[in-house]
Amino acid sequence: MKYKIVSDSACDLLSVPNVSFASVPLKIITDEKEFSDDNDLDISNMLCFLEKYKGHSRTSCPNTAEWEKAFSDSDNIFCVTITSTLSGSCNAARTAAKNHRKSYPDKKIYVIDTLSTGPEAALIIEKLRELILSDMAFEDIIKEISEYQKHTHLVFSLESMHNLANNGRVSPFTAKLAGVLGIRVVGKASERGTLEVTNKTRGERKMLSCIAEKIKENGYGGKKIRIHHCENPQSAELIKEAVTAVFPKADIDIRPTRGINSFYAERGGLIIAFEDGTN
Repeated sequence: MKYKIVSDSACDLLSVPNVSFASVPLKIITDEKEFSDDNDLDISNMLCFLEKYKGHSRTSCPNTAEWEKAFSDSDNIFCVTITSTLSGSCNAARTAAKNHRKSYPDKKIYVIDTLSTGPEAALIIEKLRELILSDMAFEDIIKEISEYQKHTHLVFSLESMHNLANNGRVSPFTAKLAGVLGIRVVGKASERGTLEVTNKTRGERKMLSCIAEKIKENGYGGKKIRIHHCENPQSAELIKEAVTAVFPKADIDIRPTRGINSFYAERGGLIIAFEDGTN
């Protein structure tokens, strides 16, 4: 049975070992430039441009034709998208799946709204890979992954909200206040899929302490933790050191954010996903 995992680029992954995988790019659009979140995107160049850019910016999700093209070469597809509260990517994927099944009624396509982004999407994809390689039936994988989603969590820290202000998601005053006072916001992905600010901290030490407390509150017990950073490997390593000091055998992976999460997190941003102790 041929399986494939298809995701939009919010997962920050370009490949998945031993499983057919495709990443469908989201886009970052300004009045002057458009950036496609694919393998050719120069993240640093994009960040430098956006930091100087004063105009409106927005994101664009894959259209149905792009999703259908990614679905075309497999019979059993698991599709993973960024939270539907931030993007129309999930709705577009579901429309594409419905249209594709009309032409190919024997195909199975299951679309997963991660209610999150970045490393939490990556955890879901890792779990899908594990289940696929175990030769589990398609319907059983759906049940397992739905249950698994109940036991993954995401927290984040932002040093800047410049792009969020230009995108209309926070007020310019709030974004400026954070930049001037050196405030770093800490937040989480809610059960509804919204990204919510829960704390405002000043300085790296307090920010890292707040993140550690959030991870503890959500029941992390030493299993998988995935840390994605926007040009901030130093803070990512500090989080790893703090976790391994308590859980020496913790499964930790650090990787840079790609385009869409670099746009939202901005330089210095951290996005951390983890399994709780009950899964």
